[in-house]
Amino acid sequence: MKTFSLRFRLAFTLILLTVITWAVASSFAWFKTYKTINELFDTQQMVFAKRLSVLPIDLQLIHPPLERTKDLLKKKNRGHQDDDALAFAIFTLNGEMVLNDGDNGHKIPFNFHREGFSDEPVKGSDDLWRLMWLKSLDGHYVIAVGQELEYRQEMAVDIIVAQLLPWQIALPIMLILFLWLLTRSLKPLKDIASQLIHRKPNELNAIHVATIPREAEPIVDSLNVLFKRINQMFSRERQFTSDAAHELRSPLTALKVQSEVILLAGNNAAIREQAIINLTKSIDRASRLVDQLLMLSRLESFSQLEDITDLSWTDLIKQAVNDIAPEAALNNVTLHTHFVESPPRFKGQQLLLSILLRNLLHNAIHYGKQPGCVEVVLFNQHLDINDNGSGVSSEELERLGERFYRSPGQEKTGSGLGLSIVKHIAKLHQMNVLFKNRDQGGFSVTVSW
Repeated sequence: MKTFSLRFRLAFTLILLTVITWAVASSFAWFKTYKTINELFDTQQMVFAKRLSVLPIDLQLIHPPLERTKDLLKKKNRGHQDDDALAFAIFTLNGEMVLNDGDNGHKIPFNFHREGFSDEPVKGSDDLWRLMWLKSLDGHYVIAVGQELEYRQEMAVDIIVAQLLPWQIALPIMLILFLWLLTRSLKPLKDIASQLIHRKPNELNAIHVATIPREAEPIVDSLNVLFKRINQMFSRERQFTSDAAHELRSPLTALKVQSEVILLAGNNAAIREQAIINLTKSIDRASRLVDQLLMLSRLESFSQLEDITDLSWTDLIKQAVNDIAPEAALNNVTLHTHFVESPPRFKGQQLLLSILLRNLLHNAIHYGKQPGCVEVVLFNQHLDINDNGSGVSSEELERLGERFYRSPGQEKTGSGLGLSIVKHIAKLHQMNVLFKNRDQGGFSVTVSW
């Protein structure tokens, strides 16, 4: 399923969060500002009404009414006045207006019920006013100080706009810079994608990017590890193909020669019988070679063990000796087992360790003295498999375990893969294999853990 790009998702998320944060912050700022303005003007109205309430009111002195505020001063000296800031009117207890400010005070209706604040419309308008009602000190008059609520709201809006205007300019610039930085930060990912798109199918070298975000490093490292594994797999396959082609040439040639001998033998039963025996040996050798090639290729592809279980060296040795006993008997070799110590049970793959033991026993039987003796000695930390053959030279000891290596002048048939398989199995089980000549004569292999 196709999804939006990471750049789009990050940009959309940031813009959405910015808008939500902006709306919440603006709403909170509006609420606090409007509340503060109401408190300020309510206090101002109360103070103004209180001052008017203590003034001596002489009805003879207040006629005619007061002039408009802006008409009291010359235009150039008025300053910044607003007619809607405050308005007042003074009424008798019967509701007769005896004095007003000359601006909006005459619009205030007499709706006095109790002292305090009330929100109500004035004459000639549906807009609500905030009115403060207070009796004079002598109790003969009622003072009303009013202010249009819309005036307060407009003032709150002006204050909010003044506070938020710098952010209205800064936030778009910040978002543009963020998108530019985001695009620049994601450029290494585009470079990686470009490298992958333009790669040839057989190009498995590591990806190299000059600068890459730390969060993307695991992706690049994983890709490089994958390319390395694929390259190793291809190398193993090429090596396997090369080895198989090289090593199978001899047994296949022998098979062809023996089949030709059978055809040329005619009625000579002795020649035909010997050719059939040689043909069988060649088939066995080819089969064993193919099995070992496949086993070695499989082992080299392992990075860790699978199907591990609890195992006992005692049980593994007994089973391997029973499996190899017919071959030992055929070669007049006696098998002896000595369990000097009993190691604790351990985790491992039974099949692979059985192959390890059988290969070591097969080599001891095949390349030792015939008739002869092979000993399997188990200790707590290692296992020894000894034969009483002639051993090998010091130069050959260093090369034992290499693929297809066989001692010069060796008359016994073999592929040179058995000990290489042993070393691979031991390595997978975190074990060590040591080849050495015995002081009393013969060859010894030590598997330690």
